[in-house]
Amino acid sequence: MSEDINQKNKKSGWLNRNVIGMGLTSFFSDACHEMATAILPGFLSTIGAPPSALGIIEGVSDAISSFTKLLGGWISDKFGHRKILAAFGYITTGLSKALFALAATWHLVFVGRAVAWFGRGFRGPIRDAMLSDSVDESQRGKAFGFHRAGDTLGAILGPILGVWLLSYWQPLSINDPSQPFRNVFLVTIIPGILSVLSFAVFITEKRKEINHDLKFWITLKGLPSSFKKYLVGIGAFGMGDFAPTFLILAATTILTPQYGIIKAAQFAGIMYIVRNITYAVASFPIGALSDKIKRVYLLSAGYFLAVITITGFVFAFVFSYTNIIYLFVLFALAGIYIAAEDTLESAITADLVSSETRGIGMGVLGTVNGLGDFVSSILIGFLWTAVSPAIGFIAAGVLMLLGAFTILFYK
Repeated sequence: MSEDINQKNKKSGWLNRNVIGMGLTSFFSDACHEMATAILPGFLSTIGAPPSALGIIEGVSDAISSFTKLLGGWISDKFGHRKILAAFGYITTGLSKALFALAATWHLVFVGRAVAWFGRGFRGPIRDAMLSDSVDESQRGKAFGFHRAGDTLGAILGPILGVWLLSYWQPLSINDPSQPFRNVFLVTIIPGILSVLSFAVFITEKRKEINHDLKFWITLKGLPSSFKKYLVGIGAFGMGDFAPTFLILAATTILTPQYGIIKAAQFAGIMYIVRNITYAVASFPIGALSDKIKRVYLLSAGYFLAVITITGFVFAFVFSYTNIIYLFVLFALAGIYIAAEDTLESAITADLVSSETRGIGMGVLGTVNGLGDFVSSILIGFLWTAVSPAIGFIAAGVLMLLGAFTILFYK
């Protein structure tokens, strides 16, 4: 029955009920997540947390996400009922941001972020496997591009609401600078709940038979050698691909001496919105183009663009360059390279791994990415605090450059 539904979805074209439903779900989920992300560095500053705390929060959360991606992908392949597992991940992610509102120190923020990333990691490979199975291989790039675009529209709306609400509640900061931030974190519950409802209503799937022969380590070892080589380039780039909250922190840090913490946080949040707009706009064209030319070439080009973007931030730090337009351009470039990264890494994985083990394949991809994010976030946070933010960004750029070259030789 599951195969019948998958075939029905494929025959109805790439823009079918599942693709639309997953796009809508991710729209609400990312609105929830990014509303909090856009203002998180500013909130941490108001409660006296150092940059190294952000590195720990992001790095450990990414590590947790990594292992849950692998677990979630394998469980969904073995038990064959992916929808309820993915819904659990969306519930966990959607409700966890409210914990930030209660934080007196950065430690509770760490707990909330870890819980959110557990859910996000668990659901990610399951959803991507379902998306891959819902469309024909020849139109897979379009489906992933459309999904990332929907995902990122939420990432546009979320920061807009976050920044606007931060401004609306700014009078409360007279008595407590952290109060406007806390109110925004509580509002994130609304889109979080809507994401769960969208997934439950739109997505169709029938349970497959339990695959008793699907052993974890045997399946892992049996993944294609080309896929394993591909992961080397992904991992190299990932060790430099730090969490986007560091871009927000960078802009906030650069602009605070001139504009003050609240105004600088608002500017940084708006820049992050621009980053997400270019992400949304670029995702579908990149995905559609990858259906016509070799996807890995586009992915490598996206990695090179990331190196250019990071170099631009190094320049801003070294020369204390506070030009608003310049920083907006850097955030726009960041949106384009993340569009290539998120759209194409999963699409290439779907090309290299069979449908029967696609969940664990997506999980392995997520694990490699998450471990890379763990290394990069800890590294950048440490170098930022111990040496300088410019040195941290230089280290990230070198690792990204290595990944951009390595990804071309996975076959």
